[in-house]
Amino acid sequence: MKIPGFSFLEEIESRFGVTFENKGKLKKIIEKHPMFISSYYAELIDWNNPDDPLKKIVFPSVDELNVSGSYDTSGEKENTVITGLQHKYRETALLLVTNRCAGYCRHCFRKRMVGIPTEETVKIFDMAVDYIKEHGEITNVLISGGDPLTLPTEVIDYFLKELKKVPHLKFVRIGTRIPVFYPERIYDDSKLLSIFDKFSKEKALYVVTHFNHEREVTEEAAQAVRVLTRSGVVVSNQTVLLKGVNDDPEIFSSLMKSLVSINVLPYYVFQCRPVKRVKSHFQVPLKAGYEIIEKAKQKLDGFGKRFKYIMSHKTGKIEIVGIIGKEIYLKYHQAKDYRKVGKLFKRILTPSAGWLDDLKRPEKEREFVL
Repeated sequence: MKIPGFSFLEEIESRFGVTFENKGKLKKIIEKHPMFISSYYAELIDWNNPDDPLKKIVFPSVDELNVSGSYDTSGEKENTVITGLQHKYRETALLLVTNRCAGYCRHCFRKRMVGIPTEETVKIFDMAVDYIKEHGEITNVLISGGDPLTLPTEVIDYFLKELKKVPHLKFVRIGTRIPVFYPERIYDDSKLLSIFDKFSKEKALYVVTHFNHEREVTEEAAQAVRVLTRSGVVVSNQTVLLKGVNDDPEIFSSLMKSLVSINVLPYYVFQCRPVKRVKSHFQVPLKAGYEIIEKAKQKLDGFGKRFKYIMSHKTGKIEIVGIIGKEIYLKYHQAKDYRKVGKLFKRILTPSAGWLDDLKRPEKEREFVL
């Protein structure tokens, strides 16, 4: 699928009449982690504002020269059972079906592979389906990447038809940023919508979007969501808390209100992972993040604050429950070791800590409080 957009600095300079500083450094970054900004999304950016939040999401920064952190913060390599198939949580299989997206987010936690030749995506889809068939504990499949909706409609149709044959699957999720970066791919493709409609009549189909700022919630994005819901798809959203983008209670609450208004269900808010070339300039410390989220919740109704504030750690999805004094309370919302699910525990919190591994375990404290 050909998506109109920009991969080179000079293209943006010519189209929007701007001049970029540090072009030499930016080009070195792009050689390592490619840039792609869809034409649609580029028009939403104020290119004359160096602090434009949408620009920060997709345009490279010299801060990406900072390589502190890890390229695999959630242990994806160790959970890969077949090339392109991960089985970290008992009930869920994760399929990486492409390394392409309709726009390359600079904060991407799969920065190691997106837009870059990779051996991490599914090579033989039928082998992945056979694995899922052999594991009756798997109740759902998450199709991710890259962005699955950049694939041809015929390929998506094949994936869903094969998964529909697995009797113990209850639902399928598709993780995509297409409604944000290239919404016409959805509302202009009647065949895709027909495929979704047919599938959703037999098994539940969820599209998990990724809106990070209210300005991404355009009329075009709303139209994409409308046609998805008319096709029987449930649309939910995962947001990443990002420094300089949405780390403000007013901005954050406005985003949640906008999502609810177009029938998108807030699902997760992720603590930005300590990814190489990401952590240094995008990660908000946990203490500040918790305070931002709680202040934002005060401005929201019940629908707007249904999300959970989560760290997607290598041991599991850890909910950030609360802070009392110098202690932060955490809970395993999901875990690689399923016996930990629901377990509450605490750590000593410092103002600069941004991840579980930065937190100190209390002395003489049991591993779990409950």
